This record gives sequence, C-alpha cells and structure tokens, in this order.
Amino acid sequence: MPVPQHHIVATPPPFDRPPYPADIFAGQTVLVTGGGSGMGLAMAKAFAQGGAQVAVMGRSLERAEEGAAQIAALGVRAHAMSCDVRLPDAVAAAFDEAEAALGPISLLANNAGANFPVLAENISPNAWNAVTRIAIDGTFLCSAEFARRRIARGQGGAIVNNSAQYIWTGFPGDAHSAAAKTAQATMTKKLAADWAPFGIRVNAIAAGFFPHEGSVSGQREGGTEPLQNMIPAGRTGSIWEFGWLSAMTCTPLFGDMTGQVIVQDGGESLRRSLMMPDFVPPRERADGPWGWQ
Repeated sequence: MPVPQHHIVATPPPFDRPPYPADIFAGQTVLVTGGGSGMGLAMAKAFAQGGAQVAVMGRSLERAEEGAAQIAALGVRAHAMSCDVRLPDAVAAAFDEAEAALGPISLLANNAGANFPVLAENISPNAWNAVTRIAIDGTFLCSAEFARRRIARGQGGAIVNNSAQYIWTGFPGDAHSAAAKTAQATMTKKLAADWAPFGIRVNAIAAGFFPHEGSVSGQREGGTEPLQNMIPAGRTGSIWEFGWLSAMTCTPLFGDMTGQVIVQDGGESLRRSLMMPDFVPPRERADGPWGWQ
C-alpha cells in the first residue's frame, strides 16, 4: 500500500548547515530583543552563523547572558544587556550600550513578547497591557530607534519581526496576543514604506508551531504528535528553521524584499476541508487534551 503523501515528510538540514555563507553578515552587528532564549535565541544564533556580532537584549540580564554565552560559542562576539522595550529611554540606552560594545547596529530582530491563554472577558487591563505593549510599543520603539540611527549615518539596514500565523484568524484565549501580533504585522508594512527611501528593509515572519523548551507546545505530555498529524507538512517546525528564515530576510539574498509578512507554519493555517470540524466552545476546549489546563 503506498505511503500517503502527508507522511512523506521533508526534514531540514542539521543546525550546523545554515542555508547561507558563513560570512554573509561579516562586519555587521545585530540586536535581538528577547534574544536570551526560545525563538529569539534561535534568531540570534542564525545571525551568528552568518558571521554577525550579536547584542542580546532581554528583561532578565541573567537569561540574556546565558544566551550570549551560547552565541559566543559559535565564534562571534556577543554582548548581553537588560532592557524593558516598553520604555523609550531604556531602549535608547540599550542601543548606546550595544553600539559601544560591538559597533553600529545594522540589523534588528524584534522578538520580545509575552503571551498566556485567557478568555477575553477575563483579561484584566494589566494583562492586556503586559502583552500588547511589549509586542506593539516594543517593536515600534526599537525599530524607530534603529531607523533614526541608520538614517543619521546615511546607511541602510534590515529589520525582521517575529509575528504569528494566527494574525488573520485569532484563536480562543488569545485576544491580547492576536491583536498585538496583527498590529505588529501592519506596522511592518508601514515602516517598510516609510523607510524604503533610506535603504532600510522591514519584514516579518508569521510563525506557526516551533516547539521548544519555553513554549506551551514544547511542554505537552505526549510530545507534539497530535500537532504533527494536523499539519499538512507532516511535522512541526524546527526552531532553527525559524531562525534561518528570519536571518535570511535580512541578507542581500532578499535585498529587494520589504514590507512582507511571510507565513512559516507547514500549512497549518490553511483551510483543509470544505466543511470544517464541529465548533467547540472555548470554555470546553480549554479543558481538553490540547487545552490550557
């Protein structure tokens, strides 16, 4: 009996074989927000694999230092620092510190974010602000600080934002993050238009499931097999694939691309049937095997 096409799964190269030359970012410095762990660390490592020096920014200096140590092990210079991306003065000071340590920042990866599942009517004002301000205000403040410096130097640069594939649909228990990530994606397009005359490109990756130690999907009992079975590509993503694509948007290989939101989710967000599965009320789904409890 032939193997179903869905089960013929394409796997990525191993981590030590990035899809670009080892010197493609040579002489450049990237600042990665939320770069001490998870998807931000994957972004930071991907830039390092292309020869970039890496400034790792995080709320926790200890976590940023841990991430910077892993990045330095790849053979590039790395600098860790603490910053609350919601505060413009703190962002400016962090850029000053990073540039004093590593030189002018020519690349920016906006990854800092927060999320936790909660039904919309139960989101407190503080919870709403905790999620939206990091993703929206933080992305804007860091991007604007970056652009002002590049424009003043008369030099271009590239920005990549970590968005999410649910920006077009949302999902139960995620009103705060869906709103924030959607705003971030729209901001990507607007900033790209504003800064194109200065040679600054801005793109975003709308990421699907990339299980890792700090993610909800990476901690599920029984692993990620239920996710793999409902993703057309037949598997969840490897976190370094996300890092590679993020970094690649900032390379000369994609030098004519700006203002784009690229979906990287194995087809998970595609409609897979004319008739969709039965609707399950969010409160019931929250208690299910792939719910929030």
